[in-house]
Amino acid sequence: MIFIVYDLEATCWMGRPPHGHNEIIEIGAIKVNQYGEAIDRFEKFVKPTVNPILSGFCKKLTSISQDNVNNADTFPKVIEYFKDWIDIFEDNYTLCSWGKFDKNLIQNDCRLHKLEEEWLDDHHIDVKKQYFDNRGIAVHSGLKATVNKEGFEFTGIQHRAIADAENLAKIFAKYIDEWTF
Repeated sequence: MIFIVYDLEATCWMGRPPHGHNEIIEIGAIKVNQYGEAIDRFEKFVKPTVNPILSGFCKKLTSISQDNVNNADTFPKVIEYFKDWIDIFEDNYTLCSWGKFDKNLIQNDCRLHKLEEEWLDDHHIDVKKQYFDNRGIAVHSGLKATVNKEGFEFTGIQHRAIADAENLAKIFAKYIDEWTF
């Protein structure tokens, strides 16, 4: 079994999104083997199409620049790269994210671009929910606070997909035997 510990960044605003849609602008992932070892990484920016201009809020929160997304491929191409990197045809993978939001973002962008999304079905776990459920903790803290609580240093830039994925992989690997699929 291969685990894809991933995080996404998306277009964002202080209020509601124009045209009612947040789009993925970065995919970061760490491929983890059954022993909890990181064996590969994936990092790509995505060019948004519904709202192609990043808000000032989004650029400040994520540190992703307009040039980063302008020079990127659009979602249909990047998601194909991601699926190839995962090797979804082997059917031997589990996607692991901190909450349900990231899976929902992928599904929404697949629907927006009229792409199939079946590869997500039965291949996803919500690490955040399982982590707090397994510990009987009702109030959920964020990823950074949880990483620090677990005795790790949060490395990289918070709200950058690859950094958040790398930090989530630390927690995932520490408790590799506790996750249910």
